[in-house]
Amino acid sequence: MIWIKNIAVLLLTAAFMEFVAWFTHKYVMHGFLWFLHKDHHDKTSKGWFEDNDFFFLLFAIPGILLIYFGKDNPMNDLRLWIGAGITLYGFLYFSIHDIFIHQRFKWLTRSNHSYLKSIRKAHKVHHKHLGKEDGECFGMLVVPKKYLKEYK
Repeated sequence: MIWIKNIAVLLLTAAFMEFVAWFTHKYVMHGFLWFLHKDHHDKTSKGWFEDNDFFFLLFAIPGILLIYFGKDNPMNDLRLWIGAGITLYGFLYFSIHDIFIHQRFKWLTRSNHSYLKSIRKAHKVHHKHLGKEDGECFGMLVVPKKYLKEYK
C-alpha cells in the first residue's frame, strides 16, 4: 500500500509541475527574468547553449535537494517522491521541449501522433511572439483544445 501512495505522490507532483512550469514561464520568464529567456525567442545566443538553459536550475535544485534529504527513509519520506516527481517532469520537459520541439538532438523527427503535433503547434504559436508581451500557450504538456481538434 505504501508503494501506491509513493507512486501517487510522484505522479501528482509531476502533473502539478505542468502548472508550476506554466506559471513560471508566463510570470517569471516573460516577466522579471526575461533577459535570460529572451535568447530562446530571438535566437541571439552564440552557441549551442542559451541563457535560457539556466532555468533548468530553477527546477533541478529543489528536486535534487528533496531527493537527497529524503533518501535515508525512501519508503516513508515523501520528500524523495516529490523530488522524483519534479525530476520526472524535468526529464519530460527536456525530452519534449528540447529534443522533440526544438530538435536540439535529431531524434523524434518524424512523429505523426496528433497529440505530439498539437504540442509542437502550440509551441510554434508561442514562439511567433518575439517580445515578452502578448504571449500565448505557456504550458508544455497541456495544450489548447483547438490544436488537439486540428490534428484529430
